[in-house]
Amino acid sequence: MNKIAALLLALVASSNALELTDDTWDAAVDGKTVFVKFYAPWCGHCKKMKPDWDKLMDQFKDHETALVAEVDCTASGKNLCGSIGVQGYPTLKYGDPSDLQDYKGGRDLGSMQTFAENSLKPMCSPSNIELCDDAKKAQIEEYQNMDDDALSSAIETEEKKLKEAEETFKSEVQNLQSTYEKLMKEKDETMEAVKESGLGLMKSVLSKKAKGGNDEL
Repeated sequence: MNKIAALLLALVASSNALELTDDTWDAAVDGKTVFVKFYAPWCGHCKKMKPDWDKLMDQFKDHETALVAEVDCTASGKNLCGSIGVQGYPTLKYGDPSDLQDYKGGRDLGSMQTFAENSLKPMCSPSNIELCDDAKKAQIEEYQNMDDDALSSAIETEEKKLKEAEETFKSEVQNLQSTYEKLMKEKDETMEAVKESGLGLMKSVLSKKAKGGNDEL
C-alpha cells in the first residue's frame, strides 16, 4: 500500500472513530459521562455545526471518563436513536448513558466547550456508585435487588408513560391546529362580509361629511 492510500485510510478511521452505532454504543459509553450529537446527514443545522462538533470530539478523544461522540440516525444508529427517543436533528444529549438529558445550551464551539469541560465529569451511576449520595445509593440498591423480569416490567411501565405523554402532546397540538384553522377561516369570512357590507364606503362618506362635502347626488 502506498503512503497516500495509507494516509487516507488513517484519516477515514480517525473521522469515524467517534461515530457510534447500534453495535458499538454499549462498549463505547461504558463507564463514561457522555455528550452526544444525534444527527441526519441531510440536516442543514447538522451540517452547520459539524466543524465545531468535530473540534469538540477531537478535544475529548481518548478521555478516560468523558466521551463526546455522534450518531447517524439514518444509518447504523437508526435503532439507537429510536430507543433514545430522538425526534429532531440535531439532538444533543448528555450525562449518564442510561439516563441521557437534553442539552439546551448554545451550539457554538465556545458554549459547547465550556459545558463539556464543566459537566462531563464522573457522575453517580451503577458504574460509579461511590459518587452517589445515600438516597441514590438506596435507589440503585433497590433496583439491583429486583429480579430481571420485575425490573424490565418497571422500565416498560415508565416508558409507556413517556409514550402516552408524547401521544397526548401530539394529539392536543393537532387539536390546537384544527381550532386555529377554524378560527382563521371564521375571521377571514367575517372580514370579507364586513367589507362587502359597505364599511369602506361608510368611512368614505363620513370623511367627506367631516370635510363639509355633504352635497346631494
